[in-house]
Amino acid sequence: MTSIQPGPESGTNPPLRPARPAPESVQPSWAGALRQELFASRTDGLVSVLLIMVILAAVAGLMRWALAQAQWAVIQTNTSLFAIGRYPVQQQWRLWLLVVLVAALSGVSWGLLRAFPRADRSGEIWPFNDRLAVALLGFLAAWLPAALALGLPLQLRWWLITALLVTMRWLAGHWGRSLPSRLVKLVPLSWPLLYLLGMILIAGGLGFPRVPPSEWGGLLLTLLMASFAILLSFPIGVVVALGRRSSLPLLRWSSVLYIEFIRGAPLITLLFLGQNILGYMLPGGWAPDRVWRAAWVLTFFCGAYLAEAVRAGLSAVPPGQLEAARSLGLSMPLALQRVVLPQALRIALPAAVGQFISLLQDTTLLSLIGLLDLLGTARTVMANPEFLGKNAEVYLTLAVLFWCCCAALGLGSRALERRLDPTHSPV
Repeated sequence: MTSIQPGPESGTNPPLRPARPAPESVQPSWAGALRQELFASRTDGLVSVLLIMVILAAVAGLMRWALAQAQWAVIQTNTSLFAIGRYPVQQQWRLWLLVVLVAALSGVSWGLLRAFPRADRSGEIWPFNDRLAVALLGFLAAWLPAALALGLPLQLRWWLITALLVTMRWLAGHWGRSLPSRLVKLVPLSWPLLYLLGMILIAGGLGFPRVPPSEWGGLLLTLLMASFAILLSFPIGVVVALGRRSSLPLLRWSSVLYIEFIRGAPLITLLFLGQNILGYMLPGGWAPDRVWRAAWVLTFFCGAYLAEAVRAGLSAVPPGQLEAARSLGLSMPLALQRVVLPQALRIALPAAVGQFISLLQDTTLLSLIGLLDLLGTARTVMANPEFLGKNAEVYLTLAVLFWCCCAALGLGSRALERRLDPTHSPV
């Protein structure tokens, strides 16, 4: 009897074929991506060509003026004045020591960030962005004018400081993983200690001669005022934001009154108010120096705006988070510290950094109350009969300096946002 083999028509399943592999996504080259972005259609290509021509013409005109027509002697002659104001020459070695310490700690922190990358990064020790940053630092060190100070060329000093930063970056990047974990955790704590040491080096004390704030100026005063206000306004903003959401009426309405009063008055009015009213409110000898009065006004001004950013972050956290933490037995302060605030601050980080950048730019108002910040120093230089008509060179230098500081804050904010992203946990 002949056996019948089942076929496709007999109702049985046909033999399975091996599945075809999914086609790999081909990444377009940079030329293809550029063509797709700028010249996807005729209209896009025409608009792109017009904009490129306008940008190139503007850049060419700026470079032609900067290289052939501008007279940069006003900047080279007043480099020290723009940087540190009227700080005594005999004590400037303290500022150089502070710059060396900041460069060394920055290199260590930078290298450790590459030694312990996020989970979504390949862990490359020297990525392209780092090589570009090192090249930019070398260019800036080579571009600085070679002015003699204390017998050593200023340009050579910046070369040595740049070499120190890159060397510490290389050592921490290559040997960071072999260091004890307790030692690595001490690096973030070193920054507050370095800030306190920097204040002692700048102002004096602990054996150093005292330098009054009236002799601070230029970029030194601008960065000092901005950093002081940023560091102290952050805890003030968090406390006031929690107070505004408190169930205690006196605490809640006090926070609301503080926020609405600060937000309802211009900063320049508050600066003049702080310069004049504190002398009458406090007993004789208790009123702080004019520089510190302005610093505290900037701090409370930034704290009020930062409180609203933190309050928005607290509102974005689901109420169930706090209820779940309380149900696990955590006290209210511990639940806020461990559960609610980390999520709220991560949400409020972009708005907070935007407020910090605005605060750095608002330090230019200090020149209106008689303080020689960066803009006040520039006005003093431009009032010198020897440098009349050199406004463009001075204002362009100020714009570049402020842009570098604000860009550094923005880049640091984006890097911190990526590291705090819960979808990408660090290694």
